[in-house]
Amino acid sequence: MQGQNQQQAYDRGITIFSPDGRLYQVEYAREAVKRGTASIGVRTSDGVVLAVDKRIRSPLMERSSVEKIHKADDHIGIASAGHVADARQLIDFARRQAQVNQLRYGEPVGVETLTKEITDFIQQYTQVGGARPFGVALIIGGIVDGEPRLFETDPSGTPYEWKALAVGADRGDIRDYLEEHYDEGMDLDAGVDLALAALASVTDDGLTPEGIGVATVDAETETFGQLTDEEKRAHLTEADLLAAAEDADADEDDTEE
Repeated sequence: MQGQNQQQAYDRGITIFSPDGRLYQVEYAREAVKRGTASIGVRTSDGVVLAVDKRIRSPLMERSSVEKIHKADDHIGIASAGHVADARQLIDFARRQAQVNQLRYGEPVGVETLTKEITDFIQQYTQVGGARPFGVALIIGGIVDGEPRLFETDPSGTPYEWKALAVGADRGDIRDYLEEHYDEGMDLDAGVDLALAALASVTDDGLTPEGIGVATVDAETETFGQLTDEEKRAHLTEADLLAAAEDADADEDDTEE
């Protein structure tokens, strides 16, 4: 009982380390990330792919209001998992920093530079009393001088660079799938297929174009763009990942035509 009471005392403040060197509030923030729907990043030779599970709770909800993929700059995209409101604050910060860099130096901000500016900002909230850590993890992908880069931010304020990664729910299972199927030489389309297959690997009913979000940052053009529902449907159909109900609706439409 005494040990439990001691733990409760240490997790009341973000600025207090426990005797074994843990910051419980940061660990709780990581748990908040795990409760969010999955987001995936894949780095290919031709660019970066971001894919997210945009799970819709009700058919009455407007799909466009569920934002998990964001454009930070023309050459950088960001996907999130965890508290959406926290993600929005960090996305706004990232956009401001990208514009500051453009105005100050006359050139686009580097992906690694922007990531570290975001994680420095996150880290401040792990050592200030009266504030809580951000309960969100970001996947930041972009192009620098034709080279694709892919980073993750952690609620502790630590940046990691990856070839492919997942954050949010089922992170471990998705990472296992990526480790087994990832190929550094794949092109951008193959990267999209891999990200969608990884999402589908933890879903029993298949995927729908409306229930996912996919964006790419092309290395040749260095531009961020999101796939349309038709493009997502084409990838899902070709990879046989389309949900059965969606497949039946598509066949019905073909019959009516």
